[in-house]
Amino acid sequence: MDLMLTLQLAIGELFSPLTAAYILCAIGLSVHFGFTGLLNFGQAAFAAVGAYGMAIGVLTLKLPLLGAMGFALLCVVAFALFLGIPTLRLRADYLAIVTIAAAEVFRYLMSTSGFAEVTGGSNGLSQFGYEFYTWNPVPKAEYNLGLFTWTEEQVWLRLVAFSAVAVSAILVSLMMKSPWGRVLKGIREDEDAVRSLGKNVFFYKLQSLIIGGLFAGLGGIVFVISMSNVQPSTWVTTFTFMIWTVLLLGGAATILGPIAGGMLFFVLLTLTNELLAGLVAIGWLPFLDQPQVAQIRFILIGLALMLLVIFRPQGIFGNKKELRFNG
Repeated sequence: MDLMLTLQLAIGELFSPLTAAYILCAIGLSVHFGFTGLLNFGQAAFAAVGAYGMAIGVLTLKLPLLGAMGFALLCVVAFALFLGIPTLRLRADYLAIVTIAAAEVFRYLMSTSGFAEVTGGSNGLSQFGYEFYTWNPVPKAEYNLGLFTWTEEQVWLRLVAFSAVAVSAILVSLMMKSPWGRVLKGIREDEDAVRSLGKNVFFYKLQSLIIGGLFAGLGGIVFVISMSNVQPSTWVTTFTFMIWTVLLLGGAATILGPIAGGMLFFVLLTLTNELLAGLVAIGWLPFLDQPQVAQIRFILIGLALMLLVIFRPQGIFGNKKELRFNG
């Protein structure tokens, strides 16, 4: 077992575009849950709408990539309106049930053969992100950064992905320090009290759903550009639960929480996988085989999350004063 290689792979997840995609989705979920108190278990749907919107914009509508990204974000807004207008009067677990069901409905619609000409059906869509790399200003070369050696395309993708994370975090920070953000926090604590002050609680919730969804849609765009394809099997409930893990690990009602939580989560996930695989390979875990490693690592991460929720429910950067949500 090569411990240096294992450590290198784990640290590499700190700067992975997929990590950035999950962080963006978690930032959006932080707007929904952390700051507004919306129990959204359908964040995968917002990311999937962004991903499919961009792919369809390029392949079907023949838009330039930037136009396709704009079209994707418009699709996210439309989806948020379609989901939010009939459901945002629901609270707590009722809203959670509706959002997780909506995500599953959207995923099955994307995989059905009836829309296969546009969505690609169960095979998904590919070959829609080439234009992204034509924007690359990084000179063609291999860049040796100590533990990592990246091509110019890998450097460019990481620069864009984590620039999106930085801009999103700054925007959320500014929004939550504004009077609008303080109203959202008030809704989280006691929406009846906010309503008694003459605020339109439903309208603020809808705005929060749209804005948080836009960050998730941007995360979906980053995700599929890094993967070079979009498939319905990606957007299962596991995707949403991993976003929740990222958010709770870092701290729900925080700005840095989703960023730190995302980086730490994927480092631990990779480190656990590589260590278990190495121990199985050298025979130190004879009761396991390689196909079981992926399941065991999720069990270990799940146990760690349980302990975190029990002993530090506010997460790494969270504040216990912000744990009271309107049920």
